[in-house]
Amino acid sequence: MNQQHEDERSRIRAAMDRLLAGQPTSSNGSLTVVALAAEAGVHRMALQKRHADLKEEFYARVRTETHQTPEVERRLRKEVVRLKEVLKDSRAAEAESRHRAEQMALAAAVLILRTSTGQDHTASGNVVPLHPPRD
Repeated sequence: MNQQHEDERSRIRAAMDRLLAGQPTSSNGSLTVVALAAEAGVHRMALQKRHADLKEEFYARVRTETHQTPEVERRLRKEVVRLKEVLKDSRAAEAESRHRAEQMALAAAVLILRTSTGQDHTASGNVVPLHPPRD
């Protein structure tokens, strides 16, 4: 590793300590990667890509030292719950559509059977034949 890389890592570790101690100097003090990057004076993508291990270490420390779930994890968990509900609704709609398609296929089969066997085609009640009977 080069000197710049080591310097970034030491600034990130010092920023972690300040944020977890509740003493930010150059960020809003939130326990997020954005605040950590601002506090350390490094670009957020550098933290995400080059120092991903430090990002994970930060989140692990947030969990253990503050006994709270990182904001990113809370948002993701909330999104997972929402997506599970959407999936459940989608599966219910799919089942209803499948049931309707089966009912229409059965109705069509009955109509075809009646037509092929020459059964009476006169309308009875509220049932109207698809094609009027031929004389």
